[in-house]
Amino acid sequence: MAKTVLITGGSRGIGEAIVRLFAERGWSVIFTFVSNSAAAHKVATEAGARAIRCDSGSEDDILALFETLDGEGIALDALVNNAGVSGPKRRAVEVTRETLEDVTRINFIGPVMFCREAVKRMSTERGGKGGMIVNISSTSTRKGGAGQWADYAAIKGAVDVFTNGLAREVAGEGIRVNAVAPGYVLTDMAVDGGIAANFEAALLAEVPMGRISETREVAEGVYWLCTDAAGYVTGTVLNVSGGR
Repeated sequence: MAKTVLITGGSRGIGEAIVRLFAERGWSVIFTFVSNSAAAHKVATEAGARAIRCDSGSEDDILALFETLDGEGIALDALVNNAGVSGPKRRAVEVTRETLEDVTRINFIGPVMFCREAVKRMSTERGGKGGMIVNISSTSTRKGGAGQWADYAAIKGAVDVFTNGLAREVAGEGIRVNAVAPGYVLTDMAVDGGIAANFEAALLAEVPMGRISETREVAEGVYWLCTDAAGYVTGTVLNVSGGR
């Protein structure tokens, strides 16, 4: 019987690559999107996955999503918290409260709530069968995001700390919790945030392997953490960053 994975933010970029990879390898794939329904349905059709609209920063939407899955008798084997926003490129002195609240809501509050609901259902102590959770972090946590998005980097640092803490909490309940930290990846978010324009200089200065990551390479790291091959791995942040 195919395993089932829920991936947040699967209509483009790294999320799309994760959706396609899991589907190719025989998983039943459900993914969320919030606004670009055309892109989401295109990915769903091509990958043989299921797209469900859900604002990953809205508790009401998250609860409704899990209620839908419960009603259909769907038990998750894995959750991938990929949905995220960076906001525009900015220095710390330019950060607005609105941007900070938006980035925090989607990149931290949402993943914590998704984890909460997944753990309730996966935990062997609550009658579940166990499972895997992978949170998408960033290597900006080590660099600080100076001159680009220091607040975003700090929030991703909070994701790392939460990943470690949750992993310790639920290790005895059949649940493994890890994170994947990409480096520079040419995604829509990088373009929208103004980071892509600086890739060439950044590569020369920071990436030992001398090239930008492909989204598929990040997806491979996520996939591995959700397989039995990583059965003794929990509380870990896997860097997929070319040595950055």
